[in-house]
Amino acid sequence: MVPALRYLGSARGWVCGGFPGGVSAAWGPAPGRPWPLCQGGRRASTSSFDVVIIGGGIVGLASARALILRHPALSIGVLEKEKDLAIHQTGHNSGVIHSGIYYKPDSLKAKLCVQGAALLYEYCNQKGISYKQCGKLIVAVEQEEIPRLQALYERGLQNGVQGLRLIQQEDIKKKEPYCRGLMAIDCPYTGIVDYRQVALSFAQDFQEAGGSVLTNFEVKDIEMARESPSRNQDGMKYPVVIRNTKGEEVQCQYVVTCAGLYSDRISELSGCSPDPRIVPFRGDYLLLKPEKCYLVKGNIYPVPDSRFPFLGVHFTPRMDGSIWLGPNAVLAFKREGYKPFDFSARDSMDVITKSGLIKLVFQNFSYGVNEMYKACFLSVTVKYLQKFIPEITISDILRGPAGVRAQALDRDGNLVEDFVFDGGVGVIGNRILHVRNAPSPAATSSLAISGMIADEVQQRFKL
Repeated sequence: MVPALRYLGSARGWVCGGFPGGVSAAWGPAPGRPWPLCQGGRRASTSSFDVVIIGGGIVGLASARALILRHPALSIGVLEKEKDLAIHQTGHNSGVIHSGIYYKPDSLKAKLCVQGAALLYEYCNQKGISYKQCGKLIVAVEQEEIPRLQALYERGLQNGVQGLRLIQQEDIKKKEPYCRGLMAIDCPYTGIVDYRQVALSFAQDFQEAGGSVLTNFEVKDIEMARESPSRNQDGMKYPVVIRNTKGEEVQCQYVVTCAGLYSDRISELSGCSPDPRIVPFRGDYLLLKPEKCYLVKGNIYPVPDSRFPFLGVHFTPRMDGSIWLGPNAVLAFKREGYKPFDFSARDSMDVITKSGLIKLVFQNFSYGVNEMYKACFLSVTVKYLQKFIPEITISDILRGPAGVRAQALDRDGNLVEDFVFDGGVGVIGNRILHVRNAPSPAATSSLAISGMIADEVQQRFKL
């Protein structure tokens, strides 16, 4: 096996109901059937492709779109295990278009976020996809937070984030009349959008350019074609066979995996390294009751604490006018476990025995206990929220949705924070590119990430 490669910015890269803008979440195939074809699309029943992308989330769909626009003569297919596209991480996130302020200067995350946000706004304007550039305040409510806030401001300037400014109490009140704080960073370039709508638009672009999407295709095996008289020709031209849980298969020359919560397992299926392992963290949101939504105008975030791996509970307006409060960050006992008591024995054992979770727990024990405590007792979370908006009471909130974050973790218990691509050795490994880690802000960065993936595919597979 070859070790995972971390790309640090080299030139060639190494990541329901109706929606505004006219795309419906119900737009999709009947169970067990290919995704509906746009006019001019290649038949989804085609069993052989030049390139197959495994994973129909926003990164996989953006990558498929980028590849077919760059290589229109290639046959390209997307395989998605669910009956609909973009329903897991893409369909369960907060919808924030991040500015790029948080990430280490010159890191891939910083560059791709700043570039990706600009591309995303441009794309939404071209496609008529609704968004709101409502801005964000990162607010210091304690004196001890001000040095960290000022350091974050300097980092944002280094990253080239547009329009940043430090503001005092009186200007905080002008932006957010009900928010208290000593000092804040005003990030006017931050916005909100429905990322599932964006992902479905990527899928439509992909199909209109001739691509195929196959849903209800849960990958079970990836192997080389066996030579036989009946399939020798296809076996030579399309040597990689991808088989699903129902025994159906497609053949291809090359594979790109963008499998999110299952990226380590898909890599292992292909004979490549399973590391870094995926550890699922559930983020529970609260909802501000509709009659109290006037309390929040834009995004309000705390000053992040570098000792802990997550940003902390924040206030997020949504495109439908609701306000989400959260998320927390607690270990999920199922990779797609959106409810507190969802459980998978296999997922739980993998986390405990195959990842560096135990080391992570010891390194962040107090943080983990506090997150669990907040998840169980709403009054604790409300007390925290009142540091920013004192008017909020426990009677103003409801329990809301949840998402699960695919967090890559190395065996030493360290969170893998940057994007990771890798492949393998041998006849299969040389034909596969695994997108092993696409952490937040992957949705914001999706168009920029897709360009890097297209570069890497072109270089690696000599397209």
